[in-house]
Amino acid sequence: MQLHLSTWPEVETYLKSSKGVILPIGSTEQHGPNGLVGTDAICAEVIARGVGDATGALVGPTIPVGMAVHHMEFPGSMTLKPSTLIALLRDYVGSLSEHGFERFFFVNGHGGNIATVRAAFYEIHAENRALRGRDAPDLRCALVSWWENAEVARLSRELYQGKEGSHATPSEVSLTQYAYPDHIKTAALEPEQAPAGGFHDARDFRRRYPDGRIGSAPGLARPDHGQRLYEAAVAAISAQYRSFLAEP
Repeated sequence: MQLHLSTWPEVETYLKSSKGVILPIGSTEQHGPNGLVGTDAICAEVIARGVGDATGALVGPTIPVGMAVHHMEFPGSMTLKPSTLIALLRDYVGSLSEHGFERFFFVNGHGGNIATVRAAFYEIHAENRALRGRDAPDLRCALVSWWENAEVARLSRELYQGKEGSHATPSEVSLTQYAYPDHIKTAALEPEQAPAGGFHDARDFRRRYPDGRIGSAPGLARPDHGQRLYEAAVAAISAQYRSFLAEP
């Protein structure tokens, strides 16, 4: 059940049986020569919808732009400042909590979001208590990155033999190929596996990794791999969502 494809009476009925909502959050940033700029948002969205279908949960609109300032030397990349993203998440949760939602489960597609989203949770809890005191609703927020579970990690090792890397990975590119088979991109990737390491800012990122990849070999991506990764992620995250709702 998707929020933007529902009517308000349908949402009102849903709230009689569940206070939980799933919110996909990604990023709009470069993903190397053969990765879509929308990769992180696409991955979060398709997996969140799969979890919603598996659990009967309401799935909110995808937050497509995240904290990606380090990608801004690559055309097409967009970013929010951490303070902007925190304010956005406060407003999202605050709006939905007014209607009675209490459990906010974010499915994340971008590693650069993690620190800011977790900081936003503390802001949300502080604001909730400050505004409503002891009568504040018992809000809970959780963040799950789609690749951070044992089965997806196992599949990555099986499929890519140490060539996953940390950005523009074959796993995420495969997932987008499965989701959007009419938009599969090809490119010459030299070397096959990009160098790995760190960086300081956007200019340093572009100097060290001129084609945008970090440690990865996304030329290994295949849509059938994407289907296997999707199914593994949906199964694992569905279990996590059910456990989150069941917490005392």
